[in-house]
Amino acid sequence: MDTLLTKINDRLKIAQTGVRIEQISNRLYLRATLPPKPNSKKTQPYQQRIALGIYASSEGFKRAEAEARLLGGLIACKNFRWDAYLKAPPDEFLAPEVIEVLIQRFEKYYFETRDRNQQSQTTWVIDYWRIFKKLPQTEILLPDNILEVVTATSPDTKTRKRTCMALSALAKFAQVEINLKPYRGKYSPRLVTPRNLPSDITIAKRFYEIESDDWRWVYGMLATYGLRNHEVFRLDLGSLASGNYIVSVGENSKTGCRRVWPCYPEWFEEFNLQEVVLPKVDLNQANHALGHVVTVWFNRHAIGFAPYNLRHCWAIRSLEFGLDITLSAQQMGHSAKVHSELYHHWISEKHHQRAFELMTNKGDRPQAPKILGHQNGVKSFD
Repeated sequence: MDTLLTKINDRLKIAQTGVRIEQISNRLYLRATLPPKPNSKKTQPYQQRIALGIYASSEGFKRAEAEARLLGGLIACKNFRWDAYLKAPPDEFLAPEVIEVLIQRFEKYYFETRDRNQQSQTTWVIDYWRIFKKLPQTEILLPDNILEVVTATSPDTKTRKRTCMALSALAKFAQVEINLKPYRGKYSPRLVTPRNLPSDITIAKRFYEIESDDWRWVYGMLATYGLRNHEVFRLDLGSLASGNYIVSVGENSKTGCRRVWPCYPEWFEEFNLQEVVLPKVDLNQANHALGHVVTVWFNRHAIGFAPYNLRHCWAIRSLEFGLDITLSAQQMGHSAKVHSELYHHWISEKHHQRAFELMTNKGDRPQAPKILGHQNGVKSFD
């Protein structure tokens, strides 16, 4: 159908009709420079659409081309009048909504189908709005401008995959037919190069190099519990201040309520985490904004690594210590599948060696059978 529409518009251009046909979803429209509609505040002609109420079929294209030539003739003879085109039922001749309005409707639908809280608000901003705002807000959603945003991202990346996911949802909502699966690529956390994570000694040393009490406390919490940046501000601080080393993350975090244990319980005492000292930040901010505050502080104070590296270190540490993957995934606030994809391929030979030593040095581990001796080629066992 795209080829047929292109050929028709080429013929209209050669004939100098000043009119082209556009397909939006499965309907056809005429587009031309037309005088303002009655009661419009505009005074000069401008590009406008006329809905034909015709489906994008072979017969529909034939009729649309005839309508385009008729409209071109009326414009050329200066006989165009809106009256003839505004007599049709209003729902068939309403101009399609621009992307800005479409996004507003999609946002309304999005929060009608789930609770509006810190968690869903953060998901909306990061996974949808940051992508939607790259679309031309005053235009109509079409496959062309969708693909322009998609192809502006690097192939086989998390950004490309997330962009395709968000724009597919918007296109489906707007009934715009487009298949973005071929553009999603082969991104997988398994393909991401492992970070150069700091050692536990480096993490502990850096704690004592931080001068401010409040940010030293934030750093200590991230290191000890592997929290997301914003989750430091979403904890049950009363329980923590009472001496409970098991932290409770609130329901307004990214993935809701959960409890987290320290891999190094010694750090709870050593870093004096019971003495809660929060930085002066606006706690009413969205989760992504709070998280950004932490990232900016790390960058400005040359910590040497991103705050999320402390979270990754907690994950690797939990694997080294032999914590069941289901339990560590729950404490980190994601699924066992995500946990495995993100962290299992990060484990190096030294991690395996450390886990082996921890396993074999356990006093209650099973022992190998002892061979008491050989008699006539037959082994006897204890």
